Amino acid sequence: MAAVKGFSSQRLAWLEGMRIFTAVMLLVYHAQLLFTDYAFTPKPLGLAANLRLIEVAGDRFGHNLLAHVLSFPGWFGFQFVDVFILISGFSLVLSSKGKPLETGSFLKCRFLRILWPFWTVAWLSYPFLWAIGIATNSYRPDLWYVFAGASFPLMFEYSGELLLKSSGPWWFLPLILSFTLVFPFLWHLLQRWGSRNLLMVSLALTLGYRALAVYKFGGHPTYVVLGTAADWLPFLPFIAKLSTFVLGMVVARAYWAGQGPLFWRTRWVLSFGILFYGLGFICQFSRLGWVFADLLLPIGLTLCGMAIFQSLEQIRLVRSAMLWLGAHSYSYFLIHNFVLDRTITLVVGDSRSLYWLLLPAMIVGTLLLAIVADHATPFLQRVVMAALRDLDYVLTIAPKVQIRTWLPQVGDRVRYQGEPGWTVVKVERLLDDKEVYLCQITDGQKTMWLNEDDLEPDHSPSTSGSSISRNSSRYNPS
Repeated sequence: MAAVKGFSSQRLAWLEGMRIFTAVMLLVYHAQLLFTDYAFTPKPLGLAANLRLIEVAGDRFGHNLLAHVLSFPGWFGFQFVDVFILISGFSLVLSSKGKPLETGSFLKCRFLRILWPFWTVAWLSYPFLWAIGIATNSYRPDLWYVFAGASFPLMFEYSGELLLKSSGPWWFLPLILSFTLVFPFLWHLLQRWGSRNLLMVSLALTLGYRALAVYKFGGHPTYVVLGTAADWLPFLPFIAKLSTFVLGMVVARAYWAGQGPLFWRTRWVLSFGILFYGLGFICQFSRLGWVFADLLLPIGLTLCGMAIFQSLEQIRLVRSAMLWLGAHSYSYFLIHNFVLDRTITLVVGDSRSLYWLLLPAMIVGTLLLAIVADHATPFLQRVVMAALRDLDYVLTIAPKVQIRTWLPQVGDRVRYQGEPGWTVVKVERLLDDKEVYLCQITDGQKTMWLNEDDLEPDHSPSTSGSSISRNSSRYNPS
């Protein structure tokens, strides 16, 4: 177990590989939908009917087998959203390193870790979006939605509707923050109830809620385009994906103990991964299946991805690349829709050849912009925090400065707490925000150091033995 802890304190290369691959697949998915004008999204018509719809939609990329094969995975890129959620639950537990969770500190650090990259992308993107929109007479978000995005989460709402006008995938941000808020509570229950009990309860809650969402609330999963009473709204709250997040937490806890799927043989990981994915793939094409699909698919994808990327990380160069690329996956996700939307709308149009030619360029271009954003984030953070500190300094009401009526000197007779008989025997000057004097006083029996504000001059007539001469250098305060 000590070896597991030592390794877990570092980033897992295969996990970082999964992160960046997930972000790229979401880009391909959104690019494919935009280019084909949503030619295919899953319908509750069964597997066979949906495969026929995919065949028809694939003709948008060319009437040949290669075009259909290459485009097939892209239709299902939405499945990787839930992979992000599973990985998030796993990573949060892993990053705790087995230490007690300090809720306030955790929430502050986690919120800022999510929001600073988002603010960087939003604040730097909006001027370019408007400039491109004006220059090409193309879409640019209204100022109200620009304000909502730039000030997020000032106007937080669970569905992310205010963010959709800026970038479609940004609906995911409120969901991330929701899981951040509930994580301390789930962590407490994980310690109190144990992994199995928490997983069973979360699974029951999730399945029960998703059944209500489909059959009572009139909703459908986020990847479905279908006219229903509540549209996709019932599937946006965190409870619709709670068990997936908890599963990630449970797997991470098992990993700390040297147990769980991360220690299975590769063939078992792949076998279970293919099984879960196959079941989830079939489920996404029926209303009953919508209750289960989003729970099965991320398990299958993560297991298969783990087996593949764990094998790849044995190659030192690939391992280093995965660690480097994974660090930029969040900014990649935030930026990708800007790149593909402007490229496809303004350059590609309906050209199949341009789409296939520029798709790699969009993937690489998004990565370059993500790297720029990640380097800009610390600088922007320093600038904003410095500006806020300066503003706070300017607006802070300074305490009233008391006019000094006397300057303490050695030999002065003073009163302390209204009592006479004290004499100043030593004076020290301190310089802070203002000039302050510390005085050592004595009454002939004891001495003490006090601030000048605690003393007042004693103007009563001098009595024998009640004071010490100003020239009494023979006095020894000890």
